[in-house]
Amino acid sequence: MKNEDLEIIAKTVLFSGLAEKELERVGQVALEKHFSKGQSVFMEGEEGAGFYIVSRGLVKIYKISMDGKEQILHIMGPGEPFGEVPVFSGQRFPANAETLMESDLLFFPRRDFVDLIAHYPSLAMNMLAVLSGRLRQFTIQIENLTLREVPARLAAYLIYLADRDKQDKAVTLDISKGQLASLLGTVPETLSRALANMKNNGLIQTDGNAIMLLKRRELEELAERGR
Repeated sequence: MKNEDLEIIAKTVLFSGLAEKELERVGQVALEKHFSKGQSVFMEGEEGAGFYIVSRGLVKIYKISMDGKEQILHIMGPGEPFGEVPVFSGQRFPANAETLMESDLLFFPRRDFVDLIAHYPSLAMNMLAVLSGRLRQFTIQIENLTLREVPARLAAYLIYLADRDKQDKAVTLDISKGQLASLLGTVPETLSRALANMKNNGLIQTDGNAIMLLKRRELEELAERGR
């Protein structure tokens, strides 16, 4: 396994607190998988034979409605695990996963990872932390889609990006505006109007995919108000 992959494993919440030798043991069960842009990682209904961690690239987790509309649930970047819930519940994948760009993923077979938990009980606590974080993400997403209008959802997402990347004002959209619209539960036209209004009101400044948060406090208030 490449040193870069071991560094990704060490920084992942799931494996935090493990000693160097323990991390090397984790690395021994991980399988490196390469995916091209737009390639399916797994489909809804497939057996959850293992879970993944993004080493390089981006992966979208999404569902397709009865009328064929795509709803993005999560965008996973380097160091983030996905597909872990059905693996440990013994169920099938409840959603689809597809790469948004050329990506390298680390695959952890279910049986091998269960054996690791038997040897390193702290992994069980880390798994609980990951699952709790995932539940919190879903709770926030449901709240956004049901209680907040699109401008507030957008403001909340821009603030999330700034906090995730440890930036005070400058953020970069690493997905297309169409994908962002799907993630926020709207359509591209409505998203474009929301961005334009924020720009006209002096809240943000845009330059391609780069967005400068000119008035972060006002954006936070917009996200909190919900409209």
